[in-house]
Amino acid sequence: MGNSNKLGFWILTALVVGNMVGSGIFMLPRSLSEAASPAGVMLAWLFTGVGVLMIALVFGNLAILKPNLTGGPQIYAKELFKPGSQTSVLSGFMASWGYWIGNLAGNVAIITTFAGYLSTFFPILTSQAEWFTIGGYSLKVGNGLTFIVCTILLWGTHFIILRGLESAGKLNFAATAAKVTGFMLFIIVGLFAFEKTNMLPFMETRLGDSGQTFGLMSQVNNAALVTLWAFCGLESAVVFASRAKRKLDVKRATIVGLFIALGIYIGISTLVMGMLDQNTLISSEKPLIDAIQTVLGPVGGKVLAAIGLVSLFGSTIGWVMLSAEVPYQAAKQGLFLPAFLKENKKGLPIFSLVLTNGIAQIFIFSTVSKSISGAFDFIIVIATLAYLVPYFIASIYQLKLVIKGESYQNTKSRMIDGFIALVATIYSVWVIIAGTSDLKTFILGVVLLSSGIFFYGPFKKKYAKDNEDNELLSA
Repeated sequence: MGNSNKLGFWILTALVVGNMVGSGIFMLPRSLSEAASPAGVMLAWLFTGVGVLMIALVFGNLAILKPNLTGGPQIYAKELFKPGSQTSVLSGFMASWGYWIGNLAGNVAIITTFAGYLSTFFPILTSQAEWFTIGGYSLKVGNGLTFIVCTILLWGTHFIILRGLESAGKLNFAATAAKVTGFMLFIIVGLFAFEKTNMLPFMETRLGDSGQTFGLMSQVNNAALVTLWAFCGLESAVVFASRAKRKLDVKRATIVGLFIALGIYIGISTLVMGMLDQNTLISSEKPLIDAIQTVLGPVGGKVLAAIGLVSLFGSTIGWVMLSAEVPYQAAKQGLFLPAFLKENKKGLPIFSLVLTNGIAQIFIFSTVSKSISGAFDFIIVIATLAYLVPYFIASIYQLKLVIKGESYQNTKSRMIDGFIALVATIYSVWVIIAGTSDLKTFILGVVLLSSGIFFYGPFKKKYAKDNEDNELLSA
């Protein structure tokens, strides 16, 4: 693998921050205020911050303890069972499948959000005028142009990555640095515009869609689910562990990236609650822009929209890289279809990149059809479950290593890692239970994860044949 594909500490950190602080930051304050009172939001951040920190430490520890297991947290699924067993292979394949689909959905969500923010400068992207009609279907001007913008962004990013992962990583780093600076400026402005009265009542019940009331702890559950999407991407450095210049950089980048993202999320979500009254915030379609406009007027809104575009562009690079790397690394571990192993001359996973973006292009058709868009919204909800399962698996695997004492030289580090893994496991189970409490969400989640079984048959035959060939060669 050439030097152009080796990633250093700061580029890995930028991938973590850039992938976490993507489209979610712009709607998170509204969603949190709808789910919980200010007291519930702050408690949710406390629980989420501790839980996600433990998961980050698990990822970092495993990257050092098991440097040969690269490609993402789903890889650890096969290590929970007897090596080479059908259960081991099936669990690794299914975890990789669900995680890949989750990445795909997250990537498309960011690309379509980019087009939405671009409409701040080009209102024609929201035009409802008819462009042309085919049969009984009329394409709106705004929908057609949005589709073109999303397509250009997807394949433009594709060709940027083909130039080399390091150069793409540097571009992602520049975009991440710009958006972090922008969000820090927002926080500074927010400190001066903060009004304590907007946080009142600080603690009150929230009403559900069917009129049920939610107390403080129920609000914390609901708000914690909302924050989940914000932390998807935490494992970005782990996915690229095999391309890291140093294994220790993976752990450091994961933890530093988490704290940077956590600071941005907590700062912005809290300050926006103090810049807009709760009723205004809950009904806002663009809470950050509405908040900054109360202080700096329309110009401030334009500046923030520009920061949003930079943020989303950087996140697109990071997520396209991540989405293609996941099945490629899984295939290297013998857990995914062998076709994903194909590389170009620069050592980039060309087949995975083309197929991943080809499927993303199909999802981008959601911008020209409301019915497809509605179906895609469901996929986004379920995709969060696809992330949680690998997080849970990684935590369980860390516990397994601690209990067996594997890879540990002293008792102290073993006990510390055991505590970390236990807290991470409890947190993952809590969010999974809360996230699947709705029957529709649970069923759709099962459908998404189990859909990979259709591809497991051909994979299993190929896996068995390869094993037979290896046994013959070694005989």
